[in-house]
Amino acid sequence: MKFKLTTWILIGMLTGIAVGYACHSVFPDAQEAKAIGGYFSLITDLFLRLIKMIVAPLVISTLVVGVAKMGDIGAIGRIGAKTLGWFIGASFVSLVLGALLANWWKPGLGLNLPLPDASASSGLKVSSLSLKEFVTHLVPKSIVEAMATNEILQIVVFSAFFSIAIASLGKKADGVVHFLDEVAHIMLKVTGYVMKVAPLAVFAAMANVVTTQGLGVLVTYGTFMGEFYLGLVGLWLLLILAGFLVLGPRVFSLVKLVRTPMLLAFSTASSESAYPKTLEQLERFGVPNKIGSFVLPMGYSFNLDGSMMYCTFASLFIAQAYGVDLSLGQQLTMLAILMLTSKGMAAVPRASLVVIAATLGQFNIPEAGLLLIMGVDQFLDMGRTATNVLGNSIATSVVAKWEGELGEQVSDDVPADALITRRTPEASDTLQNA
Repeated sequence: MKFKLTTWILIGMLTGIAVGYACHSVFPDAQEAKAIGGYFSLITDLFLRLIKMIVAPLVISTLVVGVAKMGDIGAIGRIGAKTLGWFIGASFVSLVLGALLANWWKPGLGLNLPLPDASASSGLKVSSLSLKEFVTHLVPKSIVEAMATNEILQIVVFSAFFSIAIASLGKKADGVVHFLDEVAHIMLKVTGYVMKVAPLAVFAAMANVVTTQGLGVLVTYGTFMGEFYLGLVGLWLLLILAGFLVLGPRVFSLVKLVRTPMLLAFSTASSESAYPKTLEQLERFGVPNKIGSFVLPMGYSFNLDGSMMYCTFASLFIAQAYGVDLSLGQQLTMLAILMLTSKGMAAVPRASLVVIAATLGQFNIPEAGLLLIMGVDQFLDMGRTATNVLGNSIATSVVAKWEGELGEQVSDDVPADALITRRTPEASDTLQNA
């Protein structure tokens, strides 16, 4: 029997949990467990480096070719406006949902854990979240540097300028477009090779986490984590409902298609690891490459729904734990601050925690409260990263629908590198008959 990639990833995740639990039991000493986990993490690190290796050329080639094929510069602005409109709406809903659930469940009250000293430092750098830093960070000093550091937002900005210039030149730039089109096909083929390693990387990632932290931490923080994951389920339902209003019953087919990148994102807690597969599945769903390659990279900086919900939920959790009572006005101010500061989080290590740390100080909430959740942040990051993939997949499909360019779903038999040619009705018909 030939298993699908989703099945292999699930097998790898369950096996990794079992092996990690066994290693944690055999090596109860924290230092020994950390050393053993380090060997597992080596495999995951190699896989993530492979993903980072292909993300930049994949984003540039698919985005430039896609936007250049639009031809109409006005279409770029129109699609960009629709995309940002959806992103802002989804971000607002995610933030409000996190706040409502935190106020309803009050997970910080009755916490049977010793509170860190209010003067303790979380060790997180928050200066990079200022508005000035974010705006200047949008534009790359060098596209080579942006590619080397995988700054997706900077790559998108450069690619947008490059694409508009190509579109304005018309036939003079056909040679460049053809070259980048071939590069895109090659990168999708490379992506296929890299994804074959994904189940092994998932196994190693789960084995590392469970070996190092054990499953006991899930019991200690069971209520907090359980409520957060219930909140994520609620967010999923809201996102799917919003998608249903635009896409109709097809939204369920979309959710089924993106199971694999969501599972990959969940098990590795890395959005980058899911990007190539998400782009492929969106094109398989019927999203034209020119829209998918434009909207999806933007979503990695502006539409992190799971992370947004976590920011308000965790911030209010810490405030409740330290007995800091926030009025409705203060909570609304917190929502506004998070709406702005979170838009640059994709470029910051341990992004959600850094955003929360920057927000807590403005409401006299001890930053040390982050120490309460840092121990389980890896498990929480898994859920919010998978949610980010779902949110961006629905957003991209909705924009394609609004543009009247959402095509028919393509069979799994069509290879990934053939999907990128779906830019005209003729190409679509050819693939349907493949």
